[in-house]
Amino acid sequence: MNYGALTRLLFSYLTETAGCTLHTQHDVLNIKRGPDGRWQVLVQDLRLNTQRTVSARFVFIGAGGGALSLLQKTGIPESKGVGGFPVSGQFLRCTNPEIVAQHHAKVYGKASVGAPPMSVPHLDTRMIDGKPALLFGPYAGFSTRFLKYGSLMDLPRSIRPDNIKAILSVARDNWPLTKYLIQQVMQSSSERMSALRDFVPTARSKDWELVVAGQRVQIIKEDAEKGGVLQFGTEVISSADGSVAALLGASPGASTAAPIMLTVLKKCFAEKLPEWDAKLKAMIPSYGQTLANNPDLCAELRDKTTKVLQLEEV
Repeated sequence: MNYGALTRLLFSYLTETAGCTLHTQHDVLNIKRGPDGRWQVLVQDLRLNTQRTVSARFVFIGAGGGALSLLQKTGIPESKGVGGFPVSGQFLRCTNPEIVAQHHAKVYGKASVGAPPMSVPHLDTRMIDGKPALLFGPYAGFSTRFLKYGSLMDLPRSIRPDNIKAILSVARDNWPLTKYLIQQVMQSSSERMSALRDFVPTARSKDWELVVAGQRVQIIKEDAEKGGVLQFGTEVISSADGSVAALLGASPGASTAAPIMLTVLKKCFAEKLPEWDAKLKAMIPSYGQTLANNPDLCAELRDKTTKVLQLEEV
């Protein structure tokens, strides 16, 4: 599945059919609440090098690793005590058609001792811009950037008096993770290939290249007992009045997008949910139900999904 292509299709629908406006190549410089209670979002057009302020009743911050910095700019009490720890992800990629044609699945191994859950090694087939490829990884790296092409000052600038205790507590209590990252950063090409050969014994170095997939920023939150804890999932942090929400965490990907948006609706538009109930159930037939306790519905939805996505049943 090419989720980039699906995203472009979604925004094409929103702009061409639903009356939405999409602005690309813009940078959000600041978010602050105005005298009227609305949010004033200062943005810069990177092409024209001009700035303007957008006034909004509701703001959703879905900026990947950059979400923490923008959340902090809002100044809402819920943003206090929250920090971030950046980890970059790297993969070995093979585009040799003869090799790619031999593998049509995603195969997982086991994470190393002390490694974070997101580091579970896997070999999978991807369609990238219409071309098949094999990816193996992830290999962890470290950078103080919160985004792949962000600033080296992202991490230092995110450290505040209200979150420094939590950050230092996490640094103290997570030596196995620190050791793992150091080992990953110092890995040689031959060591990466050795890990790959556990999955593909015949792998040749000339067929594989190292690519940087992007940055993940793990959430650090205050904890009454430990001072601070490092979380590996995703979390929606919203203001008490529901006027602003931010998605933080390590895996804001396609697999979690739908439940994340449902969480946003529950946190920020609770009074509207009864009105939207029928529409949500039309969009998501399992809405409000637990598939684990309803095998018939689970089988029905899997069959429908398989047909819509034109997947072959195994």
